[in-house]
Amino acid sequence: MRLVLIATMAALMVGQAAAKDVLSGASLYADVARYASFGLHRFGSSGDRATADWIAGELSGAGYAIRFQPVVLGRQYVVERASAEAAGTVVEATPFWWPPQDKAGFHLSAPLVRDGDVAGKILWVDLPFDRGAYLGPAHRAAITEAAAKKPAAILLMIGNPADDRFAYNVTQEDALWPVPVMVVGAKARDTFDRARASGAPVTFDVTGHYESNVSGRNVIAEAGVGRGPTIVVSTPMTGWYSCVCERGPGIANFLALARTAAAENWPAHLVFIATAGHEIGHGGMELFLKEGAPPPTETLAWIHFGSSNACYAFAEGVRTVRAEQERYLVLSKSAVALIDEAFASVAAKRLVTEKQAVGELRDVHAAGYANFLGMAGRHQTFHTPADDLSATGPEILEPVARAFVDAARKIVERGDAAFKQ
Repeated sequence: MRLVLIATMAALMVGQAAAKDVLSGASLYADVARYASFGLHRFGSSGDRATADWIAGELSGAGYAIRFQPVVLGRQYVVERASAEAAGTVVEATPFWWPPQDKAGFHLSAPLVRDGDVAGKILWVDLPFDRGAYLGPAHRAAITEAAAKKPAAILLMIGNPADDRFAYNVTQEDALWPVPVMVVGAKARDTFDRARASGAPVTFDVTGHYESNVSGRNVIAEAGVGRGPTIVVSTPMTGWYSCVCERGPGIANFLALARTAAAENWPAHLVFIATAGHEIGHGGMELFLKEGAPPPTETLAWIHFGSSNACYAFAEGVRTVRAEQERYLVLSKSAVALIDEAFASVAAKRLVTEKQAVGELRDVHAAGYANFLGMAGRHQTFHTPADDLSATGPEILEPVARAFVDAARKIVERGDAAFKQ
């Protein structure tokens, strides 16, 4: 009787496990919602710490051996509150990384101008929408040229489809701006136009501070050492604002792949790495590649879940499940046939590269990993405070997750043959 009871309970447990499809849109969306619940995900923040703890718990529960890899970056700017006010209208603002050390927090009122004698005034600068995610030479040149005119501060609008406060990824090596640069959304353009025309002062109010040697953590999960080919799977955890659809779908895909591989007991050495510090220099990925990553000569494949891999596109304000116009499958030339097979039903542009990859895959490629594949893109609210749960949904998440699992399973089954051209 006892054996019958045990067998019955085991059957029920197997049935319950099978009933939970970790690749279903509902399961994936629940993971995105959990990520969103932690709020801001800037490196070193409470949201960053909570995310790392959650991911580690999920992977441990799936059966992986977990370790945290401390990531220490030389500096982080912590902004607690920032606003811009004009003629009684107050809008939220974002100090542009990296502000002057002595202006980490400040209060300033001055006239707003676009040209002429700008000394001691606030100079309004526009940067056009360039579809980029990283602060580049053209941006630096425009702001440096504006700062050379000796304004008291710069009011900056960065073009983007959401007309919101856009933030560019920066590096630890980027120089501090000589004057404060305050980003506001273009949706407030009329407010500042009126202030400029009337001569009414614009007031910046910022509470913030610098921290040195700021700590974060990579989450490393490992299983199957010595059981088969080594496959590395990565995704970033941090970003500007809440970055829900920028980071959330990739993290959901990452967890779903890990759970699937563990449940099916794949004969492979699997290393899952969730990195910190993406938005201020890729610090977590840089550290992992130097200390902890399996060497390229011993790694069959690297799979990467980058930005915005399952976000809605918008047409005249209505969200659709058609492919986001800037969603890319980024892959080594050796992975073309595999991608064509596994991702036949996923609409995304192919970016086959031998010299330059995108995002953190750029670091992976530069480190000498021959076979890699991943997805990265942008969406309407990318790098803005408006990036929230409404930007994704179960029906767009599921096909991407299933395609990645299909590709990974084929790599495990075929070994080197998965990458033969």
